[in-house]
Amino acid sequence: MTNQDSFNHLLILYATETGNTQDAADTIARQCRRLSLRARILSIEDYPLPDLVSEELVIFVVSTTGSGQEPRSMTPFWHMLLRSDLPTDLFEDMTFAVFGLGDTAYEKFCWPAKKLSRRLLSLGAVELCERGEADDQHQLGIDGALVPWIETLLRALLGYLSLPPGMTDTQPSSAPPPRVRLTRIEATSDKNQPQIPSRESRYQAKVKCNTRITATDWFQDVRHLELDFDQDIQYSPGDVAVIYPIASSKDVDSFLQDMEWASGADDAYTMEHIMSDQTLPSNLPSVITFKELFTRHLDFNAVPKRSFFQYLRYFATDELEVERLDEFLSLEGADELYDYCFGVRRTIREVLMEFRHTKIPKDYIFDIFPPLRPRQFSIASSVKKHPRQIHLCIAIVKYRTKLKVPRRGVCTSYISRLEPGNELLIGIQRGFIRLPPDKNTPILCIGPGTGIAPMRSVIEERIHAGSTANTLYFGCRSASKDHHYGSEWTEYAERQKIAYRPAFSRDGPTGTKRVYVQDRIEQYAEETWELVGKAGAWVFISGSSNKMPTAVKNAIKAAAEIYGGYSADDASRYIEDMIQEGRLIEECWS
Repeated sequence: MTNQDSFNHLLILYATETGNTQDAADTIARQCRRLSLRARILSIEDYPLPDLVSEELVIFVVSTTGSGQEPRSMTPFWHMLLRSDLPTDLFEDMTFAVFGLGDTAYEKFCWPAKKLSRRLLSLGAVELCERGEADDQHQLGIDGALVPWIETLLRALLGYLSLPPGMTDTQPSSAPPPRVRLTRIEATSDKNQPQIPSRESRYQAKVKCNTRITATDWFQDVRHLELDFDQDIQYSPGDVAVIYPIASSKDVDSFLQDMEWASGADDAYTMEHIMSDQTLPSNLPSVITFKELFTRHLDFNAVPKRSFFQYLRYFATDELEVERLDEFLSLEGADELYDYCFGVRRTIREVLMEFRHTKIPKDYIFDIFPPLRPRQFSIASSVKKHPRQIHLCIAIVKYRTKLKVPRRGVCTSYISRLEPGNELLIGIQRGFIRLPPDKNTPILCIGPGTGIAPMRSVIEERIHAGSTANTLYFGCRSASKDHHYGSEWTEYAERQKIAYRPAFSRDGPTGTKRVYVQDRIEQYAEETWELVGKAGAWVFISGSSNKMPTAVKNAIKAAAEIYGGYSADDASRYIEDMIQEGRLIEECWS
């Protein structure tokens, strides 16, 4: 395809867990307008997969979740691509590019994007340009790789397409059209009625309890929540609850006052989606007020991306603000932008207060402000033990930036305010954990900190089924301060339902080596190999993705070497085989 018709046939498919790839897809589509390309953007879960064989030009934007796994929304697509009966020339008419999002804190950096590239090539597709890989550890975040990769992509598209005379790759000097057109209307009975999105089942829940389970004098506030439902619900161990945060009315009112939008905060607007190559939040009502928008749908407390500063530059009129924005957006100003914004986690609201002469046109609110994203939390209960209930174990996010400014997570702040009797919508997503089909197959659960949540779900499910072949490694700092569900584990151990191996890293004498879950596994290395190597135990790892998952797998490798007689290379291959067989499953997050 190398003619004028191609200019409306670019498809961008994104697969995301948290929304970052959706933002990246929007950015790519905006930049493709420089070649007069108008892209179609779709979540991969909303795209009819059989149609892919007819596509000629596709850009895939794919995030990484867990430890090298594809986003849940991508799983059906990936399983379809892995079918052994697919012909090797299936996509011979497709030209594609892949941009992956990942984090080098994980072992398998951008793994889904790498696997997707290889599989498409094996099915006959042609790669347009080198794959892009964004590292969340980069000082500019995703933009550190996305911005230069887009330039590579556009150069490749210039070579691929036969452009009409006079058409060139040009940088826009004025603001692109806004995504929406807002029209003020008289208030109607429909306003402020959120449209419930349909990507996963959602249920009305009522808070039964919201209890702090860390000591009152402990630095971290961890909550145990119990949510009641008036209907039967179904979920499996390892599944995820999706919570849609609501910003506090005090913060919203103050923000609207700062933006000089307070006087019309309750005016009703209709929204017309006029730029189809830019996405919108999927749960927007047809009629809404600004107060409702910033309460439920748009996030003014997010750390802005580089594109935010580009939009500010379009609207800036003050000479000093223009000069500063030009410096931020220059190649030489990348470090200064990092120091000003990303390194200290300055929020959109704080930036707008500093650039107070720059006024945002109302039609551009969806271009300036990112969606108020839902947050995912591993379910900490078994529905078989707690029918019509979901339990959650959630750490309330609170910290100080490098500027000593206090911060609270938007969603966990909302959760911390919930009281018994309050109602909220809960979504349920399939997790990555699968239990062994035989209840007598041993399992090892490793879940330090709030990583205990899915492990609690697993253990409750197993005990309900009559299994006693369960070993739990839990790690925290102090047995008396943050020993989540400690009394439950002790009781189960006394009843011989589990073997319990806790690690309290700060309870040892001063100057002694701190003990973590991986150290406990090393301590019980012979038992570990008896279970894993001889009895075929399954291993579940949950918690932070920093060093813990790798350290745990290294401890199991060491057990294979010492008590299984494996060489170092063979022990590594044994762990990889466990992963491939589904006997070692990680549910980790950064």
